[in-house]
Amino acid sequence: MKLIKHSHACVRLRKDGRTLVIDPGGFSEEDAAVGADALLVTHEHPDHFNEDRLRAALEANPAAELWTLRSVAEQVSAAFPGRVHTVGEGDAFTAAGFDVQVHGQLHAVIHPDIPRITNVGYLVDGSVFHPGDALTLPGQPVDTLLVPVMAPWNKVGEVIDYIREVKPRRAIDVHDALLTDLARPVYDRMLGPDGPGVGGTEHARLAAGDGIEL
Repeated sequence: MKLIKHSHACVRLRKDGRTLVIDPGGFSEEDAAVGADALLVTHEHPDHFNEDRLRAALEANPAAELWTLRSVAEQVSAAFPGRVHTVGEGDAFTAAGFDVQVHGQLHAVIHPDIPRITNVGYLVDGSVFHPGDALTLPGQPVDTLLVPVMAPWNKVGEVIDYIREVKPRRAIDVHDALLTDLARPVYDRMLGPDGPGVGGTEHARLAAGDGIEL
């Protein structure tokens, strides 16, 4: 399986000629979802869910399907009958040849005065975990953790502890569009061998468009 990083929280997974795209939101490229055979969206915030990007992918490939939580499904299902599937914690399904498990229920707390929305994470092929906007534990060992490295709802100490608790072989940064070029080396150091330590986890940062074989 190959992982290709798009801007911010969006990633593309390729396997056996099929493509799965997760969270093609408004901070990712306009064509981030085009070419997908299956789409997953973790929650309704616009940096993860952009209706135009989903529509572009679903219209370009009449066989493509979307799996997401109810708040997103309700906004796009009418236009694509039978192709939009509502999922929640504990569900498992196969999407374009990828085995997917759903973990989590709620978005991380941004501030006590801001109501929490629903959020789910996706474990793909028992190997790659995308938690969306929460530090959700996948409940089983994972090879590659897509770690939301910088967000209004987290701090670097929480990110370090999250990686320590999940114990993946590899952690790859996502949710990074708000990091400036000045800040990126700071986060690289904190999550790398010169920082407080994330166990034996290898930390990787990919530029948009870069890929890695998993």
